[in-house]
Parts: sequence; C-alpha cells; structure tokens
Amino acid sequence: MPLSEHEQRILAELEESLSKQDPRFVKNVRETNVYSHGGRRVRWGIAGFVMGLLILILCFSHSVLLGLVGVAMMFVSAVVVERNARLLGRASWQDITRSNQGDDSRATYGPRTTSLRDWLSRHRHKPE
Repeated sequence: MPLSEHEQRILAELEESLSKQDPRFVKNVRETNVYSHGGRRVRWGIAGFVMGLLILILCFSHSVLLGLVGVAMMFVSAVVVERNARLLGRASWQDITRSNQGDDSRATYGPRTTSLRDWLSRHRHKPE
C-alpha cells in the first residue's frame, strides 16, 4: 500500500531531522546492508581459523595444551564461518526469489531471457 502525500512529507521531515541530529548514524545506515555484518563475521572467522592453525602448528610440539587451544579456536571459527555463510546464502536466496508483483517479465528477467523466449517460441511454431 503506497504512502499518502501527508505520510511521505512526514517521513521526509523525519529523515531530514535525523540527518541533522546524527549524521554519522545516517551514514552508517546508508552504508550497511544485509550482507555487511555476515561478511564481516565470515572474515573474522577465517582470520580466527588461520590463527588457530598457526597456534596448533607452532605450539603443539612444545605444549599439547596450547595445541588443543588452537584446535578449539579452529573449531569455533569454523562454526562462526559456517553459520554466517549460511545466513548470507539464505538472505541472498530470499532476495533472488522475492516475488516482484506487478512487474513485467522483461524487468524481472531481463531482455536476454525475453529474447531467448521469443526465439524459442518462433522456432517451436515454425513449420518444417
């Protein structure tokens, strides 16, 4: 349901007052998307996994306990990477499969698939 003109004007006034009061917050909101937090956690998880591997390789011969700490760090990092990668995949899949009601097929699928569909329909109905 589209917003009325009055609601749009109120929303614009709220946005303007927010940008005047806290420009840093507005900048952070504009730069942040669905993938930024998950991507950041995946990168930290990979870094943690590499550090755990380094601890395991460098310290296992000197202290078994430090080697086990490295293995535990690798395990926790792998779980963090797996969970956030799964959330990233789910978010992107939902974005891709989101229904675009009211859109025509050319806007939804693009001109390439429409031209391919036209080409197939011409060749399918072509008498031999």
